[in-house]
Amino acid sequence: MKFDNVFRVVSGFLEERGAPYAVIGGVALVAYGLPRTTLDLDFIVESSIQDELIRFLESRGYETLHRSRGYSNHRHPDLVWGNLDFVYVSGETSQELFAACTTRKGPGNFQIPVPKPEHLAAMKVIAMKNDPSRELQDMADIRFLLNLPGVDRIQIRDYFDRQGLGDRFDDLKEA
Repeated sequence: MKFDNVFRVVSGFLEERGAPYAVIGGVALVAYGLPRTTLDLDFIVESSIQDELIRFLESRGYETLHRSRGYSNHRHPDLVWGNLDFVYVSGETSQELFAACTTRKGPGNFQIPVPKPEHLAAMKVIAMKNDPSRELQDMADIRFLLNLPGVDRIQIRDYFDRQGLGDRFDDLKEA
């Protein structure tokens, strides 16, 4: 995947519509300094743009592999355009998340919007709860995020507790 080209096309579409967005997943972790190989590009966007965004992606040749209220997954037959995942948020979650985003250097050395580390950790905790097979990688990612300067460890602990995974946070502290 040519991350910079794909990012420019998707972000351009979203910006033209005034839709808030941020890069999440492996590329966001790379932007925070965690060396990572990733083969897709993940975004978090306002849920009100979902229908229009999916129509746009399909018009660009992407196949929608999965779609739900909170998530969609897309694959392009040309590997240069790769796979895209979208998480959709609304309401208070959307307002809080996008208000706290920062910009960091991404692929191609251009600036990308990313959620604050605490919000990335929250997404990892939810993903881990929904798919326990992700636990090893997600826990390693959260451990990295916890060690970034100025991160609110109490807030991250709260995300674990909300998902009934407080014991997993304790495991991180002991490691």
